[in-house]
Amino acid sequence: QVQLVESGGGLVQAGDSLRLSCAPSERTFSSYTMGWFRQAPGAEREFVASVTSGGRTNYADFAKGRFTISRGNAKNTVYLQMNSLKPEDTAVYFCAATRSAYASMRAGEYTSWGQGTQVAVSS
Repeated sequence: QVQLVESGGGLVQAGDSLRLSCAPSERTFSSYTMGWFRQAPGAEREFVASVTSGGRTNYADFAKGRFTISRGNAKNTVYLQMNSLKPEDTAVYFCAATRSAYASMRAGEYTSWGQGTQVAVSS
């Protein structure tokens, strides 16, 4: 059962920007820590960024300075603003939620996932 729905992916050129959105399909996640992960073809799923219900954030090294995670006013929607995109950012991006109070980087701690949105960056 899909509980989170991602949108905003697409095909862009290197240097362009994209804004991914994640919203719940049924329940509320306003008190949860929300995270973004990505998985490139043939690679393992990797952490991108996370944000607690209180607004604390955590970023993967490759995301620092280029990506920004944020929550909507109702805290039930989470966004990932991606700037200066590179071909190596090409992947399926997944939104996830965890009850952890920390801005967790561990995929295993996230209990709800979306189906992902494809981001492709051409050189």
